[in-house]
Amino acid sequence: MNKVQLAAGLLGFSALTLSGCGESAPTEEVAPEAVPGLSVTDGRMVLAAVEGNPAAVYFNLAYDGDRGLALNRVAVEGAEDATFHQYGEMDFQVEMMEMSPSPLKKGTKLEFKPGSQHVMATGVSPDLKPGGTTEVTLIVSGGDKLSFPVEILAAGDAR
Repeated sequence: MNKVQLAAGLLGFSALTLSGCGESAPTEEVAPEAVPGLSVTDGRMVLAAVEGNPAAVYFNLAYDGDRGLALNRVAVEGAEDATFHQYGEMDFQVEMMEMSPSPLKKGTKLEFKPGSQHVMATGVSPDLKPGGTTEVTLIVSGGDKLSFPVEILAAGDAR
């Protein structure tokens, strides 16, 4: 018997043995895209006036869950990269900077709005057009996710 026939025979025997015992191959469990107690409203993406510049994403977030979490990362469908940004002061000048992870505890409400906290989406696909929608995914500590749709607005539209 050559090595190929031996290997095939062993694989067949293994499959029969497992099915005979009522065991099945392990499956990977995928966590649902939801974070208990986390909700988002008023999601919108405002495209840049100049094509190729970053877009901004705004929304209202409320957390009423029992576990302490932190808002760690964000992804925007149709953008190469997305980060949380905020305005801060450095050397007595206000500037935009990347936001540190934001702790979330029961009762936390955050408003991501112009001139304040927001999501900066870079490398935005030209397929994303005003009047359409895209999906934003928030990733919290531990890797849980919450995805939600946002309306796409032109630069001059109401924010």
